[in-house]
Amino acid sequence: MADRTPHDEGAHAGGEGIETFPFPADRAVAGVGMQIGPMGAGRTWHADAPLHRVHRIDFHIVMLFSDGPVRHMIDFAEYEAGAGDLLWIRPGQVHRFSREAVYRGTVLTMQPGFLPRSTVEATGLYRYDLPPLLHPDPERLAALRAALDQLRREYEDTTTLPLSLHTAVLRHTLTAALLRLAHLAASSAEGGRRQTDSTFTRFRDAVEHGFATNHSVSAYADALGYSRRTLVRAVRAATGETPKGFIDKRVVLEAKRLLAHTDMPIGRVGAAVGFPDAANFTKFFHLHTGQTPVAFRAELR
Repeated sequence: MADRTPHDEGAHAGGEGIETFPFPADRAVAGVGMQIGPMGAGRTWHADAPLHRVHRIDFHIVMLFSDGPVRHMIDFAEYEAGAGDLLWIRPGQVHRFSREAVYRGTVLTMQPGFLPRSTVEATGLYRYDLPPLLHPDPERLAALRAALDQLRREYEDTTTLPLSLHTAVLRHTLTAALLRLAHLAASSAEGGRRQTDSTFTRFRDAVEHGFATNHSVSAYADALGYSRRTLVRAVRAATGETPKGFIDKRVVLEAKRLLAHTDMPIGRVGAAVGFPDAANFTKFFHLHTGQTPVAFRAELR
């Protein structure tokens, strides 16, 4: 990882955390919950978020590249994309654009809530277990490009339909493009894992909202109205992991994010992910990573 100055640690106040930038609704045509257009050197989500700094977004980004290579960091992994490749970044993921590379192609952004839950389920919008970098074959690439081109035409056409119909058409056209993208992502996943069902989706969403305070599988099962056995089956089918393993992985990821990209003391990092006792946090982190939090941070700086 490249050397960083404190100014590069992310757009946050006082080094306390990584800033999460919202969907830039003010830049969307007609104020709808999506955008699509060409990638450009000056594109950003917010005036305080230069793209070369580490930051989060609370919306989806899909980038289809027409040139490359481009190196892009997503959750501590570096991905290299070339012409015809796609990167899919999901809400909450930490990422950083390359200073050196020129990003050319088409970028699609989507605001959570723009699509109905049935579409979210069908398109795997929150399948964090799927790879972010996709390499479509020529036939699938041509179909995706055609779908995105049609979506862009509908997005830019604000004169032939009333706003309510314009938005409805966009949702349907976006769904068609995402179904193609989801099929590509699912087929690219190791082992051809099955599409997630609603049980796992509800569990995943609950973990995403509660992992900082709740690490109990039984508590999640009770809150969602499932038996522990049902939850185990659903999570194994979707991810190959146990529910406890899924929760722990999410906690470790958040701890890594905070250790790498903030100056928070180790004790406060532990408290932020549900370990009020620093010693217990250190033991947990070492168990899952083979390093202490101090060693992990030192290695990156």
